[in-house]
Amino acid sequence: MTDDPDGVFVRRGVVVPARELRWRFSRSSGPGGQSVNTTDSRAELSFDVAGSPSLPDDVRERALARLRGRLVDGVLTVVASEHRSQLRNREAARERLAQALRAATAPDPPSRRPTRPTKGSQRRRLDAKARRGAVKKLRGRPDE
Repeated sequence: MTDDPDGVFVRRGVVVPARELRWRFSRSSGPGGQSVNTTDSRAELSFDVAGSPSLPDDVRERALARLRGRLVDGVLTVVASEHRSQLRNREAARERLAQALRAATAPDPPSRRPTRPTKGSQRRRLDAKARRGAVKKLRGRPDE
């Protein structure tokens, strides 16, 4: 799919190269026993959406609009710490970033073309209104 094995494949024609990704590693909580206290297995992956030259302009604008709640100064950050090994957490973080960018850069669905109600649906609606009116009329006082 991509020439860069460390890059992130977003969609056809959009690949984030590894040189635009920033990694940080820290100690993770959770399982792992004493090794948790000594290894930096938590992976944090950051990508500058606003300043990336690898994203086409239209894709970047769509991503910025859809990810605005997750961005800090135009940078998207994902974290993975559920695995014991740093390598598996790196893979999980890379996949999370790819999923977030795929969802954010997906094209808008086609707009709905308005349609008119069918003759049958109009007739059923009027019949239901007439029945409802007749029921309400029966609730009145009886004529003497």
